[in-house]
Amino acid sequence: MTDSTKSQFKRLTEIFWISTKLGLTSFGGPIAHLGYFHNEYVRKRKWLDERSYADLVALCQFLPGPASSQVGIGIGVMRAGVLGGIVAFLGFTLPSVIALMLFAFILKGMNVNSTGWIHGLKIVAVVVVAQAIIGMAQKLTPDLKRKSIALFALVGTLIWHNTYTQVAIILASAIVGYIFFKQNEIEKDVTITVPLSRRFAFICLIIFFSLLIVLPILREITSYKWIALFDSFYRSGSLVFGGGHVVLPLLEREFVPTGWISKENFLTGYGAAQAVPGPLFTFAAYLGTVINGWKGGLLATLAIFLPAFLLIMGALPFWDTLRRNPKVNGALLGVNAAVVGILLAAFYSPIWISSILSPIDFAFGSILFSLLVYWKLPPWIVVLSGALGGFLISLL
Repeated sequence: MTDSTKSQFKRLTEIFWISTKLGLTSFGGPIAHLGYFHNEYVRKRKWLDERSYADLVALCQFLPGPASSQVGIGIGVMRAGVLGGIVAFLGFTLPSVIALMLFAFILKGMNVNSTGWIHGLKIVAVVVVAQAIIGMAQKLTPDLKRKSIALFALVGTLIWHNTYTQVAIILASAIVGYIFFKQNEIEKDVTITVPLSRRFAFICLIIFFSLLIVLPILREITSYKWIALFDSFYRSGSLVFGGGHVVLPLLEREFVPTGWISKENFLTGYGAAQAVPGPLFTFAAYLGTVINGWKGGLLATLAIFLPAFLLIMGALPFWDTLRRNPKVNGALLGVNAAVVGILLAAFYSPIWISSILSPIDFAFGSILFSLLVYWKLPPWIVVLSGALGGFLISLL
């Protein structure tokens, strides 16, 4: 084994160890994950400087997909190339994937409609999404123009229910953002250096768009369940702007109306996903396992995260040029505002109408919301409290 091979192996082992530690301890959602990453990779390890880390976060906020996972992949790539990105992803993601797949197996055979603690988890989902909406609205819709874009997205998502509604809303919001915000000033920043060629990046982007086009066609002409499953998760992972919570309405519309999973099982898994560390996109592992066992769980995980891989590796070499374009930045502001409206629509349906069924549900949800937002208790404590409270309420 040469010195360079030993050095690469050492780096990959180090990346996997640190990312696994983060995957086991990073509770609190994508914003919290970015804080954990900053503390570990920037402050302790000094793998990146402050401005380079901010640069990478900006890129991942721009791309669709799970922002915190993409930041982790990007750091792995910058540290040890493509293998570094894969190892960083596996370490950060596997703990929650395994936990949610096990939960799906435990849930099978249970009557979720009559289980009190399951209903408590559904109320937890209401609380978590409400917190996400408040935080995102404050940041992404600070002025009247962006509030209006969010309102348009909310109304459109609730009124028109089909596969292409959200894509159309995102595109329309990007155009409006381009018109209103293309003159916004962009802060000066530093250049990101990554060990990837532009040729490799082009290949990743070609694969990303090819799968987005070809998979729905294959789904229609073959009627093969595995292709349909892969297509649904891949498309959901490709079209999400704003983080894990926004994937909820996409996944709900893919799997609940088709009968692949009941609304109760869907919301139960979403509540359980709040209790585990790591990225919320691992909710797909739960859905895939409920639908088609452990093979479905692994396929769903691969499909929903593959777009994040292809996009971050395809975009990193070009980001320095792209992000200096004020027109692109303006379109992004419009898209981010639309994310708030889409999330509000998901908050109403299916989350609120399927979870808050009585005054005592609303009262209990208010208590959980206060524990999470005002008392600042860790999310896992709120989840356990929700499950216990739901069980106790069922005894009344």
